[in-house]
Amino acid sequence: MDAAAWDERYASTELVWGAPPNSTVVQHIHGLERAPELVADPDGTVPELPRALDLACGEGRNALWLATHGWQVHAVDWSQVAVDKGRTVATRLSRSVRTRITWECADLTDPAVLTGRYELVLMVFLHLPPEERRALVRRAAEVLTPGGTLLVLGHDTTNISDGYGGPRDPSILFTPDDIRADLGPLSAQIRIAVAERVLRPTEERDAIDALVVARKRENSPGD
Repeated sequence: MDAAAWDERYASTELVWGAPPNSTVVQHIHGLERAPELVADPDGTVPELPRALDLACGEGRNALWLATHGWQVHAVDWSQVAVDKGRTVATRLSRSVRTRITWECADLTDPAVLTGRYELVLMVFLHLPPEERRALVRRAAEVLTPGGTLLVLGHDTTNISDGYGGPRDPSILFTPDDIRADLGPLSAQIRIAVAERVLRPTEERDAIDALVVARKRENSPGD
């Protein structure tokens, strides 16, 4: 689906994905805001809060949850409708929380989107052709600060035959091993903490998701 198709989908209903954050994201990210030692920006400024990049943020359910739990969030999606809906939902939060989120509509495959430094990068249900996914996963890992976390979650390849919902195009699905392979050239910098299939309850039956959680090594080359 291109940006126009996503705009149409997000415009068709109030909240496509609902308001609560993804439960797998919460399980693996809750409490991380207290863990990282914050790294200065290139200009020498040390941020007041840990920084998170939410790629394919949609209507912002994960970005909003992160902001309420002490993160400064850069939320990016290629659908302007989704970004505008996220901003609208954020107006229901306190000013101190909603100002922690920067919203951006951008092409997620554009290398310029992944600039800066982040203690956390989320790629949640972002499905691309393998070459584009591989390039984005590696760029996401490279912008992590030492000790930072990359969480990749999406519809597993086996979801088509054994799960429920999700894209029916097998070429854009992936397995935990696929993401491991994507990160392989960065093994000196990145440690895989979790790589597994997880079951996600739906209204019909369990969907099958692929999950990888990776950490930037504290003293990785180049830092």
